Amino acid sequence: MRAAILGISLGALLAAAGPARAVSNDGGRATKLPLPRYASLKTDRVNLREGPSKDHRTLWVFRRAGLPVEIIAEYETWRRIRDSEGTEGWVLHSLLSGRRTAVVTAPTGDKAAPTVPLLARADGGSSEEAKLEAGVIGSVKNCSGSWCRIVVALPQTRGDVDGYIRQERLWGVYPNESVE
Repeated sequence: MRAAILGISLGALLAAAGPARAVSNDGGRATKLPLPRYASLKTDRVNLREGPSKDHRTLWVFRRAGLPVEIIAEYETWRRIRDSEGTEGWVLHSLLSGRRTAVVTAPTGDKAAPTVPLLARADGGSSEEAKLEAGVIGSVKNCSGSWCRIVVALPQTRGDVDGYIRQERLWGVYPNESVE
């Protein structure tokens, strides 16, 4: 009986504390994987919630499978994520994939060059395979710490384009991170 009362009291205390106090970044206790880390959305409809349960209201609905997100906290089967624009919230772990993707970021301060080149080799003097606009998502194949090899589906060519891009032009990989 005492254990049941303690459980009810603890549950009431956590509910009263709200999601910000009841949940903390526990260093990946649920999965034992490092935090933060990148993942991607598994489906084209993912509800972003204000707290780690279906009882919390939906803040946003992502509608882009493959979108890279950063996992910044874990709580049981829930993951607190951040997108490339800084929006944060909670999603069920089953809606995330370990497949690494990245989104192309806009060149800073260069209005004459609104695109980023995807090159044939990891060399600034290499030939261009494509010009990518900010917001394009690619599958990350590997990264050396300064260059990443990605594959991008280009609708105008009805196929995939494989090439290299400077790592600092991507959101979805950390600076100097090596990806195998």
